[in-house]
Amino acid sequence: MASELETAGASSPEWPTKQVYALAVVCLVIGLAVGYLFRGSRSPAPASTNPPQGAATAGMTAPAGTGQAGGQPVTLEQMKQMADKSVEPVLAKLKDDPKNADLLIQVGNIYLATHQFKEAADYFGKSLELKPKNVTVRTQMASCLYYSGDVDGALQQLGQALEDDPHDANSLFNLGMIRWEGKKDSKGALAAWAQLLKTNPQLEPAKKAQVQRLMADVRGQTSAN
Repeated sequence: MASELETAGASSPEWPTKQVYALAVVCLVIGLAVGYLFRGSRSPAPASTNPPQGAATAGMTAPAGTGQAGGQPVTLEQMKQMADKSVEPVLAKLKDDPKNADLLIQVGNIYLATHQFKEAADYFGKSLELKPKNVTVRTQMASCLYYSGDVDGALQQLGQALEDDPHDANSLFNLGMIRWEGKKDSKGALAAWAQLLKTNPQLEPAKKAQVQRLMADVRGQTSAN
């Protein structure tokens, strides 16, 4: 969800298991954006609008995916303390260069990696004030807002991202996920994913098939209700 401490835009090539379909931070196209689905070793638990409890962080001490350090569970407060310590050198640079969007994104990525979603959204938002057309970062910010419980805010940011790039696969996928998980809007979710497949014919067959299976799952749940 490449290192989490790098600026948004890095990716890693594998998708984890079906359980992470519920995540709001996703990435479908290698090289376009970061997302939990390209970072199976750091994926949080399947999401509600509550922040996931205990994934590891890049560059931190807890083992990836376990949420534990020294055999003890790592709490969100401990993760925040680790994040606050890790951002200190970047914040020091920002004092000398406060309008450096890349540094702001680095801070956002550190907080994202430690599941401090509100803080991550704040720094992504500051970077967007400087570079408002960065669709990758806006999609990251939307995901953080979703995990912070701000479903409407997340949808608003994704709407803006798609105004800037109507074909962006990550924004379309996340739009579908948040409509489905956050609004229980299966029709809207299916429409977003159908648009994703229509406008992104370059998707690898395996990834296209996964989106299609997800759509089939949603249709099945809808018909069963």
